[in-house]
Amino acid sequence: MINKYTYIFLLLAIFCTFANSLYFHIGETERKCFIEEIPDETMVTGNYKLQLYDPRTGGFMPSSPGLGMHVEIRDPDDKVLLSRVYSSEGRFTFTSHTPGEHVICLYSNSTKWFSGSQLRVHFDIQVGEHAIDYANVAQKEKLTELQLRVRQLLDQVDQISKEQNYQRYREERFRQTSESTNQRVLWWSIGQVCILLGMGFWQMRHLKSFFEAKKLV
Repeated sequence: MINKYTYIFLLLAIFCTFANSLYFHIGETERKCFIEEIPDETMVTGNYKLQLYDPRTGGFMPSSPGLGMHVEIRDPDDKVLLSRVYSSEGRFTFTSHTPGEHVICLYSNSTKWFSGSQLRVHFDIQVGEHAIDYANVAQKEKLTELQLRVRQLLDQVDQISKEQNYQRYREERFRQTSESTNQRVLWWSIGQVCILLGMGFWQMRHLKSFFEAKKLV
């Protein structure tokens, strides 16, 4: 039986599929990075398109020849999964091997454009079964419409299973972090109590010695 947390997770997954497309502006030496939480063994596809700012018209036009995009992707262990220069419009694909936050960085391969120019980058990320081109799969494997639909459903079930495993992985890490933090707080409190008791004991001995010295006088 599916609990309420699974329903919430599925709704969030549906909303996230509509929130992956965006555009942003970068300067000639600027580097823009995104953090994407990805389960293990999951395919990710990114589509992008560069446009160059035209100061005469105040709009954006197709980028000049030779201008491209450098794509660099690092996994949660800071290992480079992909580092490559693409053209001004293209697509890159990679597969995650470790669950967690993957850093996707984009920057131009050029360091000098027209004076004062900016780039507009249209960027779209597809994760899991959304990254698969099913029309191409059907053509290559000669699948019927029913076979293709079954393939899509199997991929969706597999992706949901990976997402649930990743949520369990996150919960386990959060629990470990919480337990470690609680232990540090406990030992810090014990340390403070020991220091206070030690200071109290030292003050009592000091006062005792002081009063004994007064009596002798």
